Amino acid sequence: MKQVFADAFYWIASINPGDDWYDRTRAVTATLKQVNIVTIDEVFTEVLTFYSSHGLRMRQRAGQLVDLVMSDPNKQVMPQSRESFLAGLELYKKRLDKEYSLTDCISMQVMRQLGVTDVLTSDRHFAQEGFTILFNEGI
Repeated sequence: MKQVFADAFYWIASINPGDDWYDRTRAVTATLKQVNIVTIDEVFTEVLTFYSSHGLRMRQRAGQLVDLVMSDPNKQVMPQSRESFLAGLELYKKRLDKEYSLTDCISMQVMRQLGVTDVLTSDRHFAQEGFTILFNEGI
């Protein structure tokens, strides 16, 4: 089964009807029938942090999203580990000329380890590393 990586961008937009990308994420999600979605614990840290100041309803939705994804057999959430942190840190240190977050670096390293090339994001940093971003601005 094909694997696609889900970045925080995707999860953030997918639960907030007020997000500019909400409709697009729902449309793309509907096309992912034969796809295993992969993400990492650190991405959910970003999602929960993002919604931490968006009020009770969005905090609840964010927590429910994480629970739902973690219990879905068609989705794979890679756990945080010292090894993943160090691999991400290594890429971070190699790309000092970029503005990659540590979470993005960990994500990219996990994607490489799993052989995943497509990512549910609009973040151009993934494209700079040779990955195919599935949400392009203006589309």
